[in-house]
Amino acid sequence: MLIDTHCHLDATEFDADRLEVAAAARAGGVGGIVIPAVAAGNFDTVRTLAHAIEGGAYALGIHPLYVEQAQAGDLDRLRRAIEAAMPDPRFVAIGEIGLDFFVEAIASGAARERQEQCYAAQLGLAAEFGLPVLLHVRRSQDILLKYLRRQPGVAGGIAHAFNGSVAQARAFVDRGFALGMGGAMTYARALRIRAHAQDFGLEHLVLETDAPDIPPAWLMSEPRRNSPGELPRIAVELATLRGCGPQEVAQQTTATALRVLPRLQQALAG
Repeated sequence: MLIDTHCHLDATEFDADRLEVAAAARAGGVGGIVIPAVAAGNFDTVRTLAHAIEGGAYALGIHPLYVEQAQAGDLDRLRRAIEAAMPDPRFVAIGEIGLDFFVEAIASGAARERQEQCYAAQLGLAAEFGLPVLLHVRRSQDILLKYLRRQPGVAGGIAHAFNGSVAQARAFVDRGFALGMGGAMTYARALRIRAHAQDFGLEHLVLETDAPDIPPAWLMSEPRRNSPGELPRIAVELATLRGCGPQEVAQQTTATALRVLPRLQQALAG
């Protein structure tokens, strides 16, 4: 069994055939799909969708690129949503949260400050409720780590689409995080990501598609939508890089996902 630890199945790109996409992925060996929220407006959406598909799970949080549109009471809405979701076995993490300093206009000033404040507040909620986090990491590795050091109660999680240095990767791993390996890893030019895929043990790696975003290399030549159904081929790519069999990748990355997202075991059973 494979687990897609990060898939935006609620995105509009899947409006025409969302349930069929999930069913096709499952038929291809994807036994679990984690759907992270990005804003208060889709908390209910991801929860409902996770319950609508076999092996579905969800996370609740405010994505850094949605902080600018967030309303004053959205963090309170998040707290209430977490409290309501705690008895739900399909609720597995706080996410997608983090920092994104890729756009120069956000990398400094008030926009960056708002991102950092929202991230810190959500880490506080994760610590309070004893939940792991799904981290958005984009040109922000050291600042993310700074806030994690200030909030030692955070129960690890996943550094999604990780593309930092070896030292930064090790710092996340040492704090109980797994590194998310997805479409970006399939590009020959992604030397740093591919090095992490080879050098870190499978006990520190999980698989993800980030569908419909971050399409794997083969979709650039074939104009097809990225979907959770691409995960088996991503797993084969990881196995090829490591010189091992796809079955070993499937077994060990699934074990890693269940370790860093402990509630996921209940979601898959339900």
